[in-house]
Order: sequence, then C-alpha cells, then structure tokens
Amino acid sequence: MSFLSRIMVVKSKAHFSAGGNRAPGAFEGTRKKKQSQTKSRLVIMMSAFVMAYGVIGGRLVQFGVTSPEEVSSIPPADRLMASRPDILDRNGEVLATDVRTVSLYAEPHKIVDVDEAVELLNSVLPDLDVKGTYKKLSSKSHFQWLRRQLTPKQQNQILALGIPGIGFRPEKRRFYPGGPTASHIIGHVNIDNRGIAGMEKYIDGQGLADLAAVGMTSNAPLEPVRLSIDLRVQNILREELVAAKDRYHALAAGGVVLNIHTGEVLAMASIPDYDPNNPVQALEKDNMNRMSAGTFEMGSTFKTFTTAMALDSGKVKLSDSFDARNSITIGGFTIHDFHAKHRILSVPEIFIYSSNVGTARMADLVGIEAHKHFLTRMGLLSRMQTELPEVATPTQPKVWKKINSITISFGHGVSTTPLQTAVAAAALMNGGKLIPPTFLPRTEEQADQVAEQVVKPSTVEDMKTLFRMNVTNGSGKSAEVPGFVVGGKTGTAEKVVNGRYSSDQRFNAFLSAFPIDKPEYIVLVVVDNPQPEKPGMGATAGSNAAPTVGKVISRTAALLGVKPKFGPDGNALLMSY
Repeated sequence: MSFLSRIMVVKSKAHFSAGGNRAPGAFEGTRKKKQSQTKSRLVIMMSAFVMAYGVIGGRLVQFGVTSPEEVSSIPPADRLMASRPDILDRNGEVLATDVRTVSLYAEPHKIVDVDEAVELLNSVLPDLDVKGTYKKLSSKSHFQWLRRQLTPKQQNQILALGIPGIGFRPEKRRFYPGGPTASHIIGHVNIDNRGIAGMEKYIDGQGLADLAAVGMTSNAPLEPVRLSIDLRVQNILREELVAAKDRYHALAAGGVVLNIHTGEVLAMASIPDYDPNNPVQALEKDNMNRMSAGTFEMGSTFKTFTTAMALDSGKVKLSDSFDARNSITIGGFTIHDFHAKHRILSVPEIFIYSSNVGTARMADLVGIEAHKHFLTRMGLLSRMQTELPEVATPTQPKVWKKINSITISFGHGVSTTPLQTAVAAAALMNGGKLIPPTFLPRTEEQADQVAEQVVKPSTVEDMKTLFRMNVTNGSGKSAEVPGFVVGGKTGTAEKVVNGRYSSDQRFNAFLSAFPIDKPEYIVLVVVDNPQPEKPGMGATAGSNAAPTVGKVISRTAALLGVKPKFGPDGNALLMSY
C-alpha cells in the first residue's frame, strides 16, 4: 500500500470515528430549538394581528358612542329631520303636513376654486346672492349654509356639477295643501320647521318645541292634531268674504262660524290673507288676522248686549217703552238716531230701528257700574282665552263716566275683537252659558265643564225674539235665507280717523244666529270700510255685511246638518209639477 493510500485510509477512519462519537440526543436538541423559535414567531405575529384589530375595533366603538360633531350653527341631522304632526280638519282632511327636502351646504376649507364654485352654483340658482356666497366660501369655517330647502331638480343639477366641498343635508318642509284657505288659523313655521304663528305655534307650545330643543324628537310620524275646523265651511266662508271685499270695494272683510253649544270654531277667515307656503306674506300689514288679533268698535251690534243687560237686570221688559223723540246732549256731545222716529219707542222698536237714543236710555237706567260689570261678565272687556296665540286685548276707558256708558251702549268707546263678540252672542242664544272658544274638537259635555252662566234663560228667549224680528222687519232683511229662520243684528260704526269719528269711513258688521227658533250656530261677518255696490246704493251693514251672512248660511247650513223648514208648521213642503 502506498503512502498516499495509507493517509487516505487514516483520514477516512478519523472522520467516521468523529461522527460516531456524537450522542443521539444532539439531534433532538437542535430540533427542539428550531420548534421554540417557530412558536415565538407565531406568538409575535398573532399578537400583532390582535393588537391591530383591537385598535380598529376600539375606534369603531368610539365612533359609535360619540355624538356627531356640531359645526357652526347647524344642529345634528336627527334634529333637523324631527317630524311635526299633521294638522287635520274635523273630518280628517289634511291642513298641514311634512314633506322631505334637502338643503345645500358647503365646507369652505375643501373648496378648490371659489370663483368657479360660485359661478357654477349661480348657473343653477340664478337668484343666488353671489357676493354673500363668495364671502361664505372664502371663509375659514368648516360649514356654511348656502340654500335651504331645494327642489329635487335643483339638487340633481347641483350634483351634476361635481363641485368639491358642496353637500346636501336632508330636512323637512311644511306643506299646506289648502294654501291660504285657513292660513290665520293654521299659522305657519319658520325655515327650521318651528311653529311661529297660529295653531302651529300652539302645537310647539304644548311641548314639541322643548323636545326638539334638547334633541328628543325623532323622524317617526307623530299622532295628527285634529282641529274643530270644517274645511268645507271654511272654504265657503273665505270665498264669500273675498267676493264681498271685491263687490263692496272694501279694505278688508272677516267672518266666523261658531257652534254655540260647544264653543267650537268651525270656520274663521280674514281677508286679505296669505299663503302659509310663502310665510313672508304674513308680515304685510294688511294681511293681519282681524278676527282675533284686531280690535274694533263693533257699532250697533253692541246694542245686542245693552238690550240683553237691560232685560237681564229685571229693570226692563220687552213691553217697556223709552222716549226717543229728541236727541241726548251730554258732556258737549249730542247723541242722535241715524233714522230717527222722533217718538216713544218700545224695546223691540229700539232694537229693530237701532235707536241710539233708546239704547242709551236703557243703559242709563241700569247704571254705569252694572253696565261695566255686565260686559266684563260677557267676556267683552278682557283678553279672550283660546288656543290661537294671536289674540288682542280689548280697550276700554280707564274711568267709566256717564258719557262713556252711553256711547258704549251703542258700540262706541270700547274696542273688542270680532271673535269674542261672536262668543258673547253665543251665550245669548244657548241658554245663557258663556263658553270659551276653541279651535280643537269639543263635546257639549266638555263645554259644560268650562261654561259659565252669565244671563237668565228668560233673557235668551227675549233676545231670540228680537234677533228674529230684526231680520223679518228691520235692518237685517237681506240676511234672510228661506227655510233656515235667520236672526241677527246689524252694526255700522264710524271709524276713528286722526282722533275723530269719520262720517264717510265705516266698520260694518252683521251678528246672526240660525236657526233662531232653536239656535245652533253664530255667523258673524265684518266688512272694513265698504263702499256702495253701485252708485245710489247705501253702504250700511244691512246692504253688505247682512247679505254676505245670508250667502254663507245658504251654502253651509246643509253641511252643518241644519234641515230647512217651510210652511206655517215648520214641515217641509213637497211639491210636484
């Protein structure tokens, strides 16, 4: 064996000798070490995943429980979307409801090109305030309203412009299907859908506004609010008032239909009025609610209450008479009759002929304090209590003297609202009970709980007789409606101009009840400063307010459930031809 061969053999043995000396556990230790390292890596990776998803989950929970950030003056979205209840008439007809809309806003810090944004918006909204919008978009604020309550078409057009930093926020808009038909009763809301007039304001005053202020309202539909108004009667009343204003060239006209047993207002209108869908019209002076928010000297309709006072006092009977031959001079003033008879008049004649002198003598007989107390008891001298917020306070002399009592007896010297005049008249027709008026449904049983007896039943019977006589034989003839037995009293009051009574400016009224044999309803119509319908015709209440009442009754009586009566016995006559 060569030297090299021996060396190779020795090295080979040495190699195998070294490998063969390793313990079997050496390989096992290496394997365990590698497994431990693998487990460590897995734990680290799992921990990292858990921490990452934990952070994400925590942020989601935080976003879920944190209230939305309020910027500028804009309240949270759910508060904007708060519902208002529908308003219905007594028969379920919708008078007011909510409709969905959107409003346009901007986030100025996201606007890229202010000039371009303003120009694009102006192309869709031609009436946009360009300078004001530019100022808003150039500000450093994070929120600015640009236009409230857009139409769907406007929203789609603005969306198509693709302006960065421009967005829409859902809102609700109040919609009044009848327009101006019952505007002074329903009222209207502001841009934030909050009631600011009429029954809309009343509804907010019952707690809706407080709930909205603290964000406790929801988008869920609310229980509708039903009113006492009959939309059919309301529409007829308004139509006749509009026609009367035009026919008699008057400044204004107003009217009310009242249930005398419940105090429910079935219809009330004041012309000119406004469209609550465009509430800015309500700010115009001529569009005020004259029936409850205006006070007027009611003229000779007040003789109704003077006569009732005299009869109720027991000092005067229907069979009594008073001297009306001459005028009355007192305190430098002369009281005279418009159509003087210059003779002694009975109580019915004083009422029918509307004698100022005869009425003044009855008031003088009763006395000043008793006169003031009676009108106060009838609710004519204090602010009327009802749901409608727009109610004026009557005016009266600070100190009642004899001259005041005499002029007030025929409707001068005290100003009150037409609505409470109708309410007081109802007490003279329903058995003597003064019932506060309401614009909400009320039963007779509920009315009795709030009623106050103010006159004797015998006084009521006498006043019904006088009302009917004034239509059949007096100044109210033009209010007669065949079959419906109308009664009432005219009133033509001179208006005060520059501190003095004007002989050529009038405030006319006709106060009526029907059917007078068994009264159910009061109908009052007022006409402010009417002119003769045609040259040569008169302009007193008997020629304008009274016929308007007749037209209202003829069109509404059947709707109100009043059956006509014909013939001496009151039975309807059926005739065939």
